[in-house]
Parts: sequence; structure tokens; C-alpha cells
Amino acid sequence: MSTYAAVGIGLATRVAATGKILDTWFPFVATGGDAGMAVALAAALEHEGGSATLVLSPGVLDGTEVAADDPMVAAVNGVTADTVSPAPTRTERVPVATFIEDLGLPPADAHDVYLRLHLLSHRLIRPHGANLDGAFGLLSNVVWTDLGPCDPDGFEELRLALGAAGHRVRVTSIDKFPRMTDYVVPAGVRIADADRVRLGAYLGHGTTVMHEGFVNFNAGTLGASMVEGRISAGVVVGDGSDVGGGASIMGTLSGGGSQVISIGEDALIGANAGVGISLGDGCIVEAGLYLTAGTKVALPNGEVVKAAALSGEDRLLFRRDSQTGQVVTLAREGATGDWGGLNADLHANQ
Repeated sequence: MSTYAAVGIGLATRVAATGKILDTWFPFVATGGDAGMAVALAAALEHEGGSATLVLSPGVLDGTEVAADDPMVAAVNGVTADTVSPAPTRTERVPVATFIEDLGLPPADAHDVYLRLHLLSHRLIRPHGANLDGAFGLLSNVVWTDLGPCDPDGFEELRLALGAAGHRVRVTSIDKFPRMTDYVVPAGVRIADADRVRLGAYLGHGTTVMHEGFVNFNAGTLGASMVEGRISAGVVVGDGSDVGGGASIMGTLSGGGSQVISIGEDALIGANAGVGISLGDGCIVEAGLYLTAGTKVALPNGEVVKAAALSGEDRLLFRRDSQTGQVVTLAREGATGDWGGLNADLHANQ
């Protein structure tokens, strides 16, 4: 009998004429031991194991041993009751069950990718907790509109037809990844501009993302953090840290590399600053200073090293000497968070 690392019950949007998958929304997801109930569903679907996505039909769980009040049963009944198809956008929604046997293996299809992104945004797995190799190749480019996802092929003709039918369609983006809040709304967070948080972002409880903040997929905050800058793909920010206005953290996709950039707890990246190395707990990067791995940094003893040699070290202050222009680092004294820390009032009652 197969076991599953994750399962999702969802609705896939596909192009009615071609079957191209545009997205999959999973109102029910489970991992690990909570995915054990998936075995009964797989048996009912005559699925013999492995990662796969199968179409659901009404009553598929009738006669099984799954309890009627099981959340998975409610989800299956909910998605199979969806009959709004085809849509005016020339798409149709199909109820599906997606099974993932091993999150350490690359995703099998577009549904699999969407389930992994949901798991991240639901905080069921942390960034880098699932293999996303090949995800871009599995996802279609989509025209995201207020009427739902649309196929870019023939979209202008579709726009004209929708207009004639009284639908003035509004395009929000053209991308492979949608905004998170159209699929997942995690508890205990504030997001000032939903367009700037992609599905697959992991936002820790207590996090605030301000209007200019951005959080990419497979990245995010592990606790209460202030995000006024950019958290790129693959970056993980620790509890109590502040990414200042206009600041940027270089992600794993920036140069095509695989090195994971992380920011420790109670760290501060000043406004318009940037980092291309990991920061340990309690570090500060001065406003306006961009610290790459190759930046030459002067130590207190006069030795000059590349910033990469200091990656991950705790309680360092990085700043530029205003007289010489040289980047220097100093060991910080005092208690963690003595730069002032996050404003508790801003992160309360979320």
C-alpha cells in the first residue's frame, strides 16, 4: 500500500479547446501523517501509487471507509459539485486529486507544482522543503484577469468577444505564478499590496508586508518580520528581522546559482541596502550599502576580506566609512535587537 507525502483536492482551470492547464486551486491540502487518508481516495480512483493527478467524479468516495465528516470528503464533494463550466473565458474547471509520493523528487506536472506552492503558502512546509526543479517548464504562461486565468494565445480576440458580451476584462499580470491571496490567505499576516506576494511565498505569523515589499515563491519569513523591501526566490528571513524600504536580498535565481541566502533573527537591512551573502542573528547593514559576496570589507584589525568570508556570522555591523568610502565591519555589542527592534504595535492583533 502506497503512502503519500502530500495530497491536494482541487479545481484545475484548463483551456476548453486544447486542455492546456492554466492553474489549479487546492481548497484542501495535507502533508505527512495527515495525508494518510489519501490512500483510501487513491484506492477508490484505482491509483496504484506514485505522484499523479487524477480527475474526480461525484460520489467517488461512496462505499469507502472514510468517515463522512472527514475534511477530505467535504473537499471532494465541494469540488465535484462545481458545475460552472465552460466559463466565458473559454476555460473549464475540472475537479482533481493530486498525490505527491516524495516532496524530495521534482514535480510531476503543473498540478504538482501548484500543490507544492500551496503547501508553502499554507506554512505546511518551509522554503526549500520541497523540490521545485523544473517548475518553470511545467507551468504555462497565463494572462491573469479579474475573470480568472486566460490563455495568452488568442487573448486579444477573446478580449473583444468578452467586451461584446458586456465584460470589460482587467488584466493584472502575464506570468507563470499568480498572486498568493487569490489561492491562500494565511492567518496572522498583513499584506498592503497583494500583487507583490507570489503564490508559494511563506509568511510567518506576525509578518507585515508593506506596499513596496515583495516576497517571491519558495521564500519568506519564519516569524514576525517587517518587509518593506524585496525577498527574492529562495531567501529565508528569520523572526524579528526588518527588510527596509527599497532593500533587496539576492535570491537563488538571480545568478542562476543554488546557494541559499538567509537572514538571521533580529537583523536589520537598512533602506535601499542590499545583500548577496547570508546574515547571522543581530546583524545590521547600513542604509544604501549593497553588500555582494565579492565586496571587499575591512575588519577591525585592518585585514581586508571578501564579504563571502563573513557570510552567516552573527552580530556584525556593515557600513561604509564616510571619509574613505571603504566598507567596514564592526562587532556589535549589547543585547540582540538593540537597534530598536520591530515596532510591536505594528505586528500585534494580526
